[in-house]
Amino acid sequence: MQPHHLIVGHGGNVMGTPGDRPRPTDPVSAPKADERHAAIRVGIIDTGISQTAVGDHSDWFKNRYASEVDDIDKAFTPGGQFALQGGHGTFVAGVIQSAAPGVQFDPEVALDPNGFGDEETLCRKIAELGKKKINILNLSLGCYTEDDVASEPLRVTLQNLPGDVVVVASAGNRGDQRPTWPAAFCGVTAVAALAQNRDGSLIPACYSSFGHWVNACAVGNRASTYLKGDWQLPGEPAPTPFALWAYWAGTSFSAPWMSGRIAAVMASEGITAAQARDKLLADVEFHPGYGVFVK
Repeated sequence: MQPHHLIVGHGGNVMGTPGDRPRPTDPVSAPKADERHAAIRVGIIDTGISQTAVGDHSDWFKNRYASEVDDIDKAFTPGGQFALQGGHGTFVAGVIQSAAPGVQFDPEVALDPNGFGDEETLCRKIAELGKKKINILNLSLGCYTEDDVASEPLRVTLQNLPGDVVVVASAGNRGDQRPTWPAAFCGVTAVAALAQNRDGSLIPACYSSFGHWVNACAVGNRASTYLKGDWQLPGEPAPTPFALWAYWAGTSFSAPWMSGRIAAVMASEGITAAQARDKLLADVEFHPGYGVFVK
């Protein structure tokens, strides 16, 4: 038997990894929606989405998803400040909209506002989305296992998804080659992160996990949709206020870019999710262990 695994979100350094915390940033203009994207649906299993997402970011989210009570990101601590990964799911949804404006999505909650979840809940949410009409499943989360042996419950759950669903998962933020699950499963598109130098050139992000099991890479430092509130770590002298937008780094945000790009190629070329994924991956490796760069 295997132990029951803890699942964590792959956004920033709040899990002790060398990424970065969210920072306030200026508003980002919404990309013009492409009506072809509306026929494609992305499942997002994460912290959920802000209760006020449509009102706060109507150009990004209005008519893009069905709001359900159990999909809401609780986001805040009892003290009224952001939890460590509060807003993570809303940020991820915005990244997907940046890559495929107008795409439909279905948010599901498997992580608490601090970015923690459990394997059983994740498997249940994957199975639930598998019964719906989704084309792509985005998982900006993962777990490590004893002796790096694949999680059997996750393997079985993913294997039982409809064959036409493409699963995209973040590679993790440890900055090493240790595999994280579900990203390291054969058949899952594992996405590492790149960072930009001041001159605009791209390099492997210092925080990004990598390895032979990684398929693709994309920029992991992004600005996206967020919530309004204060963020403060213990010991900090004052809270940092956010006004609906954030800049954040992590493979959590390179993965949804890949998910959105798959959706965009599907729409533009009238092909399946698997065909779109394969088209994006039909190039040379950007850097050993980082897979193909996806713009």
